Amino acid sequence: MSTILSYPFMVRALIGALLTGLIAPTIGIYIVQKRLSLLGDGLGHVAIAGVGLALLTGVTPLPVAITVAILGAVLIEYLRQHQRASGDVGLAILFYGGLAGGVFMSGLAGAGGLSQYLFGSITTISDADLMMIVVLALCVLVVSIGLADRLFAVASDEEYARTLGLPIRFYNYLTVVLAAVAISLSMRTVGLLLVSALMVVPIAAGRNLVTGFWLTMVVGMGIGVVAATGGVLGSYYWNAPPGALIVLIAIGVFIVSLPVGAALTRRRRAGRALPVAPEVVTPPHEQENEAGHPHVHGGPDCHHPTVRHGDHLDYVHDGHRHAVHGDHYDEH
Repeated sequence: MSTILSYPFMVRALIGALLTGLIAPTIGIYIVQKRLSLLGDGLGHVAIAGVGLALLTGVTPLPVAITVAILGAVLIEYLRQHQRASGDVGLAILFYGGLAGGVFMSGLAGAGGLSQYLFGSITTISDADLMMIVVLALCVLVVSIGLADRLFAVASDEEYARTLGLPIRFYNYLTVVLAAVAISLSMRTVGLLLVSALMVVPIAAGRNLVTGFWLTMVVGMGIGVVAATGGVLGSYYWNAPPGALIVLIAIGVFIVSLPVGAALTRRRRAGRALPVAPEVVTPPHEQENEAGHPHVHGGPDCHHPTVRHGDHLDYVHDGHRHAVHGDHYDEH
């Protein structure tokens, strides 16, 4: 390891991989929740057009790729929100148009090296690139974690988020813009053709292992860091494109997470099992609400909504839930 760290290009590559492994799953959890797992592929191909344009004009590829990817992200979200094209159609347009445009402009430029942006390369990260990656990656992390509750609410259920007074359109645009930035920043390490896997696979593995939004995000980020740094190190030793190794490591972790997650689920269920006690049958309990009408919970005249809670039903009543427990009601 000390030998590897003696090479400046490897230090830059490892720092870039570390940040890539953090930001890709952080954005990926919202993309997966919105069922737009292919968004990363579409935006990656749009960024290829940005790289081709940069090679054609002779400017630095990273800022151009970020700009073009953001424009593509805004376009596809606009089409989706205004129902002028379905999400799949918009992604297909970006997918093929971006790839074709990038290859065409790269050919016109007569410049080689496009493959290093498609599959990643540990030797291409310059000091200027690294500085931009660090600054923008920190911005992505701050926004995506700081606004996590709102972004996840919008990604999970837009109608529910609207009842909370959240600006749905703004957060949808913000999500795809963050995804565009994260994808463009990852092109040096993972590559634009494979970066979507680093957004989706660690989150899928995290869902197999843990429950809850925050735990899934943290575990996904951990898997992303392991895959990204492991892929860069493997690229150094085996002289292989880092993107391929990063994705293979992530998929390997996902495969391992399947039986491990199943075992953890069985263990959690067993831990929640309670000793069997003599059954106490409680007759329907007459209750009078604040409006003054008597009713019997569980009876034919009860119209309160029910919510399953373990081995019994809770009745939604006056803004809270309660359930029969002996000769009284437990409030929840």
